[in-house]
Amino acid sequence: MTDKQTPLILDALARAAAEPAGVSAYASKVEPGLFPKTAVGKAAAKRCLDERMLQTIPGPSRELCTITERGLRHLADNGNPKKILEDFVRVLEERSEQVRGLLETAERMARNLEGLRTSVAAVIPHVDAARVAVPVNRLSESQLNANELAPSILAHLADWRSDSGGDCPLPELYRAIACVRPECTVGRFHDALRELHGTGRIYLHPWTGPLYTVPEPAYALMAGHNVAYYASAR
Repeated sequence: MTDKQTPLILDALARAAAEPAGVSAYASKVEPGLFPKTAVGKAAAKRCLDERMLQTIPGPSRELCTITERGLRHLADNGNPKKILEDFVRVLEERSEQVRGLLETAERMARNLEGLRTSVAAVIPHVDAARVAVPVNRLSESQLNANELAPSILAHLADWRSDSGGDCPLPELYRAIACVRPECTVGRFHDALRELHGTGRIYLHPWTGPLYTVPEPAYALMAGHNVAYYASAR
């Protein structure tokens, strides 16, 4: 072992002994390492691995190095006990500081959770008081639309069949319903058609041409997998 490698190896073994979880072989800008990334440092690292004074283990982002029994013996036989003890004390102080920081963070989180729990407990009574009971037998909006518009839709479809004998285009049907029910919107109209179609009171017929040729497409609606554009009474 050359004189240039000896101090690097002893220093690396001392730091590896103080970091049993593992340390990167080479230092970088964001984390310390056992050896400098120089020609001598690389040769010293290779010597430690070849002679099994260090071993590699998988790390989160790269391989880490840990000291072996052979490395501990080499350190004990050749290292400076005072320097080794100083390294151990330094690591212990660093870990103690990290633990204190973690404990402070955990305490802040506990206080925040307790405050949140208190706030929720204060709000819940007001939420309960603001709840509005909904009758069990209340009809859905689409059912109300169908019940309100059904007579007008069915009457117009019956008249249309008598006059033309064919299916009524939905734009024509909507305009006829809107004349007698001004409050009818396209959305309510569609809900009513779906309800009547679902209960078997009317047929909804699809547009069979290209979709880009649908006239007044706002009045068409989806019925199953088809775009419905006509309606007829059953």
